[in-house]
Amino acid sequence: MSAKKMTAVNCACGDERKAASVDPEIKAATLRRLARIAGQIRGLEKMVEQERYCADILVQISSVQEALRGTSRHLMRNHLQHCATDAIKKGSESAEAMYDELLDLVYKHSR
Repeated sequence: MSAKKMTAVNCACGDERKAASVDPEIKAATLRRLARIAGQIRGLEKMVEQERYCADILVQISSVQEALRGTSRHLMRNHLQHCATDAIKKGSESAEAMYDELLDLVYKHSR
């Protein structure tokens, strides 16, 4: 990964580091997903406390990781549809910063 400092991207609403637009249904669905994941994490803690079989815990960890990946995909879609689209439409510096941000996100999420 490069040591290049990422430029903050201003969204269309003019507020740095805030989403350009979030559909209320997407926001509610994301919050529900995160609450469910938090519950899964609490379940994992209990499994460890109860000294459950390691393989069972690992299966549950895999389930949590997949739930997080799914949530990430939904947030990435919203980011591309709104924040990235608005920054790229502005052109020039804003678009270049967004391209760098998107590349960083792709690299981080492909690990």
